[in-house]
Amino acid sequence: MKAEPFPSVLVVSGTGTDVGKTVATAAVAALAASSGLRVAVVKPVQTGEPPGPSGDLDIVRRLSGVTDTYELARFADPLSPEAAARVAGLPPLDLAAAAVFVKQLDADLILIEGAGGLLVRYDAAGTTIADLAAMLAAPVLVVTTSGLGTLNHTALTLEALARRRLRLAGVVIGAWPADPGLADRANRIDLVTLAGGPLAGAIGSGAGRLGQADFLVAARAGLSAAFGGSFTDQTD
Repeated sequence: MKAEPFPSVLVVSGTGTDVGKTVATAAVAALAASSGLRVAVVKPVQTGEPPGPSGDLDIVRRLSGVTDTYELARFADPLSPEAAARVAGLPPLDLAAAAVFVKQLDADLILIEGAGGLLVRYDAAGTTIADLAAMLAAPVLVVTTSGLGTLNHTALTLEALARRRLRLAGVVIGAWPADPGLADRANRIDLVTLAGGPLAGAIGSGAGRLGQADFLVAARAGLSAAFGGSFTDQTD
C-alpha cells in the first residue's frame, strides 16, 4: 500500500457479526504502519462492552501496535448501534458528525471499523456505515466467512455496495481455517466469482491470538499486495 494524498480512508465492514472485521482491520493497520504510514483507526460505535479499556480498538492496538485510535460512542448491550443506544436511553451517534471528525484527523491512512454488517442501523433514521462511506467517498473492504451461508451474505453485501455506487476495496475471508472443509474450499472459489476478481486476502484462523511480531507475519501472508501483503488467491 502506498501513501496517498491526505487523507486516505478505508471503511472495513462485514457480512455480519463475528466475521473477523477487527482482526482484518488490525492486519491492514499493521502492514500500513510497518511500511511507514501514519495510521489512525476509528471505531464509530462499540457495542457489547461495558465502560473501560476493553473493546475492538484494544485488540487492534495489541495486534498492530497502532495507538492512534478513536472510539466515538459506546453502548454496553450487544445489539445494533441504534438498538443499543435506545435500550441505554442515550442518543445514538451522529454519523454525519463522525464524518466531520474523520476528515479532521491527521494521518496517511484512516481505517474505520463498522459494527456488524454493512446495513446495520446506527440511528432511528436508519443511517448505516455504508452512508458514512458515502459521506467520506471511501472504499469499503468487505470481510466475510468461508463456511456455509457466506455466499448469500456476501452477495447481498456486494449488491448493497453496488446499488449505493460505493467502491469495493476487496473481499477478505476473516478467518481461514487451518484445516478447511469441502464447503470452505468450494466457497473460496465461488467468493472469487462474487468479488469479480481475486480475493484481497484470507487471514489465518487464530491470528488474533498472536503477538505483534507473529501477527505482522500472518497479516502479510493473509492480505494481498494492494494492502502490503503477499497473499495470492490459491484455491487449490
